[in-house]
Amino acid sequence: MNEEHKTLYVSDLDGTLLLSTERISEYSCRVINDLTSRGMIFSYATARSLVTARKVTEGLDAKIPIIAYNGGFIFDNATGEILDSIYFGEDVLILLDDLFSMGICPIVYAFIDGIEKFSYAPDLINHQTRKFTDLRQGDIRTNLVRSTEDLKKGDIFYVMCSDEDTKLAPIYEKYKDTYHCVYQVDMYTKEWWLEIMPKDTSKANAIKRLKSMLGCDKVIAFGDGRNDIDLFEVADEGYAVANADPDLKKRAKDVILSNDEDGVAKWLEENAEV
Repeated sequence: MNEEHKTLYVSDLDGTLLLSTERISEYSCRVINDLTSRGMIFSYATARSLVTARKVTEGLDAKIPIIAYNGGFIFDNATGEILDSIYFGEDVLILLDDLFSMGICPIVYAFIDGIEKFSYAPDLINHQTRKFTDLRQGDIRTNLVRSTEDLKKGDIFYVMCSDEDTKLAPIYEKYKDTYHCVYQVDMYTKEWWLEIMPKDTSKANAIKRLKSMLGCDKVIAFGDGRNDIDLFEVADEGYAVANADPDLKKRAKDVILSNDEDGVAKWLEENAEV
């Protein structure tokens, strides 16, 4: 007897599964909760943390695995349990010392004594970084430290910096082939950000690990941005929402309704295997 055919459906979050208000619609929640209860294997992949992803997907209470931190972690949506993770090795301490020597004080994400924290030194960060931290007042993951040495504690998985291009560019050039680095200017604030993650951290790699973990033999993906191109490359079929970047649409099997029209949920409702 042939093994049962299993398909993993994976959606990007912002601009794809979420409305433009950065929230999931009641309709999408209802459809996905219903389909997963009947056997659909679904996940979403996001650069967000588990904490912020849960906030914007409130109502999506299906017991599904979710890919967070750009593929650094796979969590159980229902329990928050870590199903899979990627951390830096001891070499991250050299990276941090290089940042400190350039006068860059980053925000460091790590599990400290088994608890997720993002650490920063309020007396040492610049105004760009302070704007970011001010928006996260009250976040249970906040860990204020006094010195740069305190930023080296725990199992580190993500380093984020905002500073002048002249300071960040040399760091990016030095480490872009060693780690997974995202270096870009924020479209709203026009400030430069450098995100540094372990080399194997990517949504695409996480999807491959999740596919194996769940015993699936096919992946169908949904996305909206250029950063979803690698997601489409590991999928058997990729569907771009109507509001997607033209480059992603060229790589898609088809273009579906936009994020504000519940395109992903409507496609799943009509086509998903349950």
